[in-house]
Amino acid sequence: MGQQIWTAVDDYFNDLLVGEDDALRAALADTAAAGLPAIQVAPNQGKLLHLLARVQGARTVLEIGTLAGYSTIWLARALPEGGRLVTLEADEHCAAVAAANIARAGLDHVVDIRVGKALDTLPLLEQEGAGPFDLVFIDADKPANPDYLDWSLRLTRPGSVIIGDNVVRDGAVTDPTSTDPRVLGVRRFTELIAGHPRLTATTVQTVGEKGYDGFTLALVTA
Repeated sequence: MGQQIWTAVDDYFNDLLVGEDDALRAALADTAAAGLPAIQVAPNQGKLLHLLARVQGARTVLEIGTLAGYSTIWLARALPEGGRLVTLEADEHCAAVAAANIARAGLDHVVDIRVGKALDTLPLLEQEGAGPFDLVFIDADKPANPDYLDWSLRLTRPGSVIIGDNVVRDGAVTDPTSTDPRVLGVRRFTELIAGHPRLTATTVQTVGEKGYDGFTLALVTA
């Protein structure tokens, strides 16, 4: 059991269940053409985000880390008429590619791309009274995950959902001696969730075309 079979299984279920269309495929193609890293969520993970947003009944979504807008499209398509998604991207090149992908998908009236470091743009959202958001998807620089969690709690409400991606780090998250800033960020993020009186959560390990990783799903309870 390894990467080849994981990818084959993903392909089987994706073909039957996911329903990736031309706009999503074009977004992936443009990501590669722009020289951006292929670190976006897999199609089945994008569909999972879409379904979670629909189950949540989300009308407002905050995404921390846009890349080229692939996950943004999945999330924005889950929103009802009048829904709004704010996505934060530090890199201007990524944001430009994302804007084109989102517009081609017909979602530029739903999605608000904020360019700049998230720790600079998050306070601006609070000042604007942009929250509370019904769902927050954290998929950016892992060393800052503890700060992103703090801001997510400030910008949500009881009943909101917070999702943190790429938290398993190929299993490295279990190493208490790691000096990798990404592992340290994820470990602190997890510890903060575990000890927070307003959160209940779980983490699910995943294998598939993106390799071995996982995500954390937290519910704001109070």
